[in-house]
Formats: sequence, C-alpha cells, structure tokens
Amino acid sequence: MRPRPRRSTASLTRAGRAPLLYLITDRHATGGRPLPDVVAAALRGIGGGVAPAQVAVQLREKDLSGRALTELARALRAVTAAAGVALYVNDRVDVALAVGADGVHLGGESLPAATAAAIAGGLAPSIGVSVHAAAEVAALRAERIAFALLGPIHDTPSKRRYGPPLGLTAVTDAARTGIPIVAVGGVGPAQVRALRAAGAHGVACIRAAMAAPDPSEAVKAFCKELIDFRKMDTV
Repeated sequence: MRPRPRRSTASLTRAGRAPLLYLITDRHATGGRPLPDVVAAALRGIGGGVAPAQVAVQLREKDLSGRALTELARALRAVTAAAGVALYVNDRVDVALAVGADGVHLGGESLPAATAAAIAGGLAPSIGVSVHAAAEVAALRAERIAFALLGPIHDTPSKRRYGPPLGLTAVTDAARTGIPIVAVGGVGPAQVRALRAAGAHGVACIRAAMAAPDPSEAVKAFCKELIDFRKMDTV
C-alpha cells in the first residue's frame, strides 16, 4: 500500500473544519421525495464513531431562484442544526449569511476564494472550493479555505463534463499540498478505504445518499467504512 502523505501543521488546523463525510444535495435525484426529508433521513444514519461535527451538507441546487433557494436553505438549516451537522451553501454567500449557514462552497465559476472570504464575515474560515486537478489545489495554498473538493475521482455521469476520472494518484498529489482533500465523483462506501489510504481527508457523495431507497442506511455504510479505516490506520 502506498504510504499516506504527511499532513502539515497548517493542514491540521484546516482539517478541524473539513468534513469527513460531505453530503451534496440534488433534489432531482430523490425520486420525488422532499429534499429536507431525504437529508433528515440521511443524517439519522450518522454514528458508529463518526460524530455529527465531522459531517456536513452542501446545498447545491443551482437552478433555483434566489428566493426558492433561500426557502430551501432555511429548511435545511433547521434539519442540519437539529442533527448537529454543518450546512454549506453552494456559491451564494448572501443566502448562506441570510440563513445562518456554517460555510460557503465555491465552484469553478464562483467568486474567488479571497473575495468570498472578504464578504463572508464569520463564514470566512469555512470555505470549501471545488477543483478538478491537483495543480488547482496547489494554487489555493495561500487562500483561507477549509478544504478542497477534488473530483471526479471515478466515473460518474454528473461529472463527465469535467473530463476523465482523476484516479487515486491525483488524491495523493493533492494531499501533499497540505490542504484537506474531500474526494468526490463515483464515490460509495466501497471506495472509502482506498481514498483514505491515498490521502483523502474525507469523502463526498450525491446520489449514493440522495437517491438511496434508505438514505439512513447509506450514511451508516459510509460511517462504517470511515471508522473501520481509521481503526486500521492506528494499528
């Protein structure tokens, strides 16, 4: 097995704010079930050694108007607060501030991280950024971000427009920058151990939870793999 990259002191500071499990929403994947209900069900699966503080939800519904997004964000803020889980809002710093979210997630067409941090106030230490290559992670080392969402690691229909899958080598290369890496793209419980061994701080999923017949059981499966790997890593 390839040795895991060492984490720098700066990485350890950021790692305290990076999620071990990052649930990304897609209301079109829920099979008609209300998104807040699906997220609430998913969060009931947290346990087995994974603490709620190590889980985050990203509200990512880019096709919604500002008003509709704010209403949905308020509903998810209530759900995540009740579960003790952080809520990130994709792109919209204004919506994140309006609903009392815990952080903001920036995509490739979002504001630069430095600009978002300047207007985000207390949210500034909790900024996630999506990247699609290890070199993009390296360029963020001086920015005030909590973690980088790297993908697609494996093939997945929703990420094909970003190019071919990056594979595990990209995770290892990105982790060497000292920024906590959260891996996304074709990630299910079966991929967790390999991703963590490659250097990923955490993993992210969309359909694996949002489309699951039982979102709670899906999250339980992720938590089991995350904790089992941690036990192996300390032996």
